[in-house]
Amino acid sequence: MKGRNMTRWRDPAKDPRQEPKSNLITAEGAERLRGILDHLSRVKRPALSTKVGEAAALGDRSENADYTYNKKELNRVIARIRYLTKRLDELQVVDRLPEETDRVFFGAFVTLEDENGEEMQLRIVGHDETDTTKRWISVDAPLAKALLGKHLDDEVSVAAPGGETCYVITDIDYRRP
Repeated sequence: MKGRNMTRWRDPAKDPRQEPKSNLITAEGAERLRGILDHLSRVKRPALSTKVGEAAALGDRSENADYTYNKKELNRVIARIRYLTKRLDELQVVDRLPEETDRVFFGAFVTLEDENGEEMQLRIVGHDETDTTKRWISVDAPLAKALLGKHLDDEVSVAAPGGETCYVITDIDYRRP
């Protein structure tokens, strides 16, 4: 087999894509996914079905670019609806605060200070709601794993591509975003 179906071989034991992901999600993240699913099901899919039907009525489908494009887009939307439906069934929504709010757990906003005195704030969220622009990191990320269970003023060291980096936890907060 040659061409686009060929991929680079990866050892399954060392492939990070094979690691199991946690099924945790915040209440806000679950609501956002439900909103996306609702929009795709009630708005996008019917609109694309109508476009495909109109394009099919024009005649020869083999030469009809409008039909081909909309049919591919419809299949993509259907696949996304199927994925979101299955994923929402698997997810466990964390909608309450932990008993010990002075420790880092899922959903926490954590402020860290590095060795240079620079501060950064991040939030530990589920795999499906990570956002680098907001600095929301997955609970499965190495930094999040190192932070979980730590107290205020604890020192955390994380292996990074540029070497080991040390942080001090300067604030832990569980406010709503």
